[in-house]
Amino acid sequence: MDKIVFKKKEYKLLGLLIFGLFITGLLVYLVKSTLPVKDEEQSYRANYHFTVPDKWKNDPQRPIYIDGEYHYFYLYNGDYPDGNGTEWRHSTSEDLVHWSDQGIAIPKYTNDNGDPWSGSVVVDKENTAGFGKGALVAIVTQPSKDGGKQEQFLWYSTDNGKTFTSYSDDPIISNPGTKDFRDPKIIWDDRDQKWVMAMAEGTKIGFYKSHNLKDWQYMSSFVTKNIGLVECPDLYLLRADDGNLKWVLGVSANGQSNGKPNTYAYWTGSFDGTEFFPDHNEPQWLDYGFDWYGGVTFEDGAESDKYNKRYALAWMNNWAYADNTPTLQEDFNGMDSIVRQIELKHEGDNLYYLSSQSIEALKELTSSTDSYEQIEVNGSETLDVKGDVYQLEADINWSDINNVGLRLRESADQTRHIDVGIFAEENYSYVNRTFTEHPDDSNQYIKSIAPYDASKKHVHLKILIDKTSIEVFVDDGRIVHSNLVFPEFDDKGISLFSEGGTAVFNNIKIKHLGSIN
Repeated sequence: MDKIVFKKKEYKLLGLLIFGLFITGLLVYLVKSTLPVKDEEQSYRANYHFTVPDKWKNDPQRPIYIDGEYHYFYLYNGDYPDGNGTEWRHSTSEDLVHWSDQGIAIPKYTNDNGDPWSGSVVVDKENTAGFGKGALVAIVTQPSKDGGKQEQFLWYSTDNGKTFTSYSDDPIISNPGTKDFRDPKIIWDDRDQKWVMAMAEGTKIGFYKSHNLKDWQYMSSFVTKNIGLVECPDLYLLRADDGNLKWVLGVSANGQSNGKPNTYAYWTGSFDGTEFFPDHNEPQWLDYGFDWYGGVTFEDGAESDKYNKRYALAWMNNWAYADNTPTLQEDFNGMDSIVRQIELKHEGDNLYYLSSQSIEALKELTSSTDSYEQIEVNGSETLDVKGDVYQLEADINWSDINNVGLRLRESADQTRHIDVGIFAEENYSYVNRTFTEHPDDSNQYIKSIAPYDASKKHVHLKILIDKTSIEVFVDDGRIVHSNLVFPEFDDKGISLFSEGGTAVFNNIKIKHLGSIN
């Protein structure tokens, strides 16, 4: 009898234990279901843009091509957000879409001079500097031990950029007595068999020459006007679509006082090996958005004729709100624009301009495509397709309208969205991030605009959407808008709109893109 009673108690206790485990598991499930999901879909890390592995990145350095790979260096701070300076981090790619991290190449605070800032690296194919054929030579701005003056220092690498060695604790170019003296950009001039350097010096660009990358002589200056402090100069030769070779001088600059962008200004013209002569005094702009700064251009390494086209990329951020990003929840802050292909086009009256388009390799990320042949819109029309990472192209035609375009990353109740379009009444294209989350708490930088002749009554838009960015290429890419945006994760709607008349949207194609991570 006692034995039987003991078994009943045992079963009872076992049942209570099982019931308790069930209740505990149910409670855990209910709690977890109310917490934010930390999977890829709920991450702010971009799907197809270059992002820093952790902490911080800002200025890109011009990539170089070695044995089938592009080598890319950028300013990185592993101590962010606690300060402590930048160093050069290294990444490689075969297609300019997928990147492999190679770690720190030029470390910070390894000598008495300050941390390494921007500069440029070249492949010394003919051993002009004496470090060996094919050595990489980087000339980098550092705030010197002598009062923190901006001066230029040389570092070299004999292992394809994995590690660099400091050539000297003394600068190869000393500060000439100016506050701003930084961001050297070096090119090889075939005509005189010499190295040429462009240097940012306040509101002017200084030009220097050298035969060995160590000893430099000043040649001339190009003075800029009404675009503020200039940084990250760029100098290169391109063949236009009319067959002419033109020199292009670019700088990162701030034209906001004149209603111009705070991105990459450029002039076409001639360079005689000593001095640059612009075709026109007023610069043009490679981007009209708020987040395309510190831009660099570079050659297509696989192209036999290096003058037909170039590539370009920039830091997607703005110093006005550089630390205001939800990606900090995931311990990183730093993203680049997509790599663009740029070409030089002729428009008449000695006017040349740079045309930008997304590179072909991005198409390889396409996972699915939705298409619409034609949709007439007078008011708004919401598509039955949703997305948060895609490329959208459309041709839009109209006869008489006030405003036409698309609302992207739209919420289900249509109160949140990013607006892209043409405001015909005042002849401009725009990207408006007012109605979604964005980084500018001051609300000064929320609607980017660029001139557009709406009397053409037609526009082609190519729009690239990623988790935290939008890049809009208008017509042939003479006009581009690059902006950071932080939509809510579930905001994935797409609507077409036309105000003040009927617009016809043709050849709508939405390519949903996969991830490079």
